[in-house]
Amino acid sequence: MNANDARLVWIVGTVLAGYLMGSVPFGLLIAKARGVDLRNSGSGNIGATNVFRCVGKGWGVLALLLDALKGFLPAFFFPALAARGLHGAVPSWLGVACGLAAVVGHNWPVWLGFKGGKGVATSAGMALGVAPGAVGIGLAAFALVVVATRWVSLASMLGCLAATAAGWWLYAGGDRAWLVWVLGAMTLLVVWRHRANIGRLLKGTEPKIVGGKK
Repeated sequence: MNANDARLVWIVGTVLAGYLMGSVPFGLLIAKARGVDLRNSGSGNIGATNVFRCVGKGWGVLALLLDALKGFLPAFFFPALAARGLHGAVPSWLGVACGLAAVVGHNWPVWLGFKGGKGVATSAGMALGVAPGAVGIGLAAFALVVVATRWVSLASMLGCLAATAAGWWLYAGGDRAWLVWVLGAMTLLVVWRHRANIGRLLKGTEPKIVGGKK
């Protein structure tokens, strides 16, 4: 295998590994261990918010952290692993590609017939690995909206919008300006995945998060 072939194998392999890591349905597994099938409970979503509603606060926080971690690890560590395997530099975009693959895996996991969550926590973890400043501002906005409204769906969308706006302020015009487009694309994906929630918010029927097992 020549150097170019080896480089291609490492790049494709790390991106595929990102997808497979993102496909692990932590929320579903945590709830199932507690005797709850998320697909038949609450909103039917396998993400951390539904774990919070149907299983409990602590389990919801655990699912949130694990979902974020499976976005952060591919974005932050996988390029370094590829560089070590190739004994040289890898493309600057590889971390973003691996992180985005994890988000795709969470939203469309191969293990569940490509029916997954909405990717908010995984997107935040991925963005934290490549744009921590913007994500910090987005997480602050998320927390403020959750406390003020108790609507996680609204907080998720506004938090993503805040991160994109912060990315524009922090990175536009520099050598990492492309991150603005990445954050913007992730925000559009999150909003699109919340289109049913938007309808319920407009009708005033969107449930608020209260925690505890129901």
